[in-house]
Amino acid sequence: MIKKAVKMQLLKGCEKEYQKRHDEIWPEMVEMLKIHGVISYSIFLDSSTCALYAYLEIEDEERWFKTSKTVVNQKWWDFMSDIMDTNYDNSPSSVELLKIFELEH
Repeated sequence: MIKKAVKMQLLKGCEKEYQKRHDEIWPEMVEMLKIHGVISYSIFLDSSTCALYAYLEIEDEERWFKTSKTVVNQKWWDFMSDIMDTNYDNSPSSVELLKIFELEH
């Protein structure tokens, strides 16, 4: 299992809409993530800055990389682009975070 963390940016005032859209996540999006080896996926919001922190557990980097090329993921990016800081292709502007410490029992 590979652990990843990513930082993204939500636009101010869009917190409730972001939550709503994820509460209603498309079943085909969930299925695509499972097919591509996503074991778990959590997103946390820093409400003081609107920074989003995603934590993922994946089976394989290559399979994870392929998610960005799927039709459903492209549609999701388009759907979310009006409430997030995005790149030219509507993918979320993101920074992969470096793991510094981990404690497991």
